[in-house]
Amino acid sequence: MINRLTEKIQKTGAPIVVGLDPMLDYVPEQIQKASFAEYGETLAGAADAIWRFNKEIIDATYDLIPAVKPQVAMYEQFGVEGLQAFQKTVDYCHEKDLVVIGDVKRGDIGSTSAAYAAGHLGKVRVGSQVCSAFNEDFITVNPYLGTDGIKPFVKVCQEEKKGLFILVKTSNPSSGEFQDRLVDGKPLYEHVAEKVAAWGEECMGDSYSYIGAVVGATYPEIGKVLRQVMPKSFILVPGYGAQGGKGKDLVHYFNEDGLGAIVNSSRGIIAAYKQEAYARFGAEHFADASRQAVLDMIADIRGALEGKI
Repeated sequence: MINRLTEKIQKTGAPIVVGLDPMLDYVPEQIQKASFAEYGETLAGAADAIWRFNKEIIDATYDLIPAVKPQVAMYEQFGVEGLQAFQKTVDYCHEKDLVVIGDVKRGDIGSTSAAYAAGHLGKVRVGSQVCSAFNEDFITVNPYLGTDGIKPFVKVCQEEKKGLFILVKTSNPSSGEFQDRLVDGKPLYEHVAEKVAAWGEECMGDSYSYIGAVVGATYPEIGKVLRQVMPKSFILVPGYGAQGGKGKDLVHYFNEDGLGAIVNSSRGIIAAYKQEAYARFGAEHFADASRQAVLDMIADIRGALEGKI
């Protein structure tokens, strides 16, 4: 799958991923009204509204981008109906030939970890049948439990040729409370990055490993260091746009080939119509606003990378 992601990035010239993290407040009133008219002001109505919202954004942007990243919590808050919307979103993105990164941040040990891996990346046996559940292409994983928590995911990635993005240095303000703690003279996130590089050696694609890392856009100097620690790992970079990251901050996350990183923007794209820069589109044309936000993001990152490639 890492080979496919790399090929999609090269084909589109857009090392970006659209975060499909739909809060109900992001969904324009006309979509909410249509869903509530059919299902009432219920969990099913909310789930239908976010599915309709997602579909229009996907339709408006799929030709520009290589990948999407739905955050499962935004769907789980609406219960079973929300998870059905998550599944519909994953399936529809695959129909549009997009790589799907499930932002699920799972992390456990033993059979629990194996079950998470099977449910999101692998297959489960049901009687005489073998079935796929959510069927994302990559998922995000929390490494706090150590190798025991990662190995079941790596095993499924080896079997299914799918991938992981492991949390190394996250973009939230309090991440340093644990991640920056010095251990043997180095911050903890560097130790985690070294493990990511080692785990990744077991799952190599043509040029990059199936095992990548999450490193926030809000720490460009740290990104520069971690790029060197994990030369063969793709880096998923959250924190662009709404959290303050800009294209110029991201140059060091990429390798000299212009690859090695993929930058996420969530509400900066899906809720673009609420921003002053895209207010001219209005809520009626929210998907067009999202498309323009994608184009602007691509231009920003391409411009920043021109001197590197």
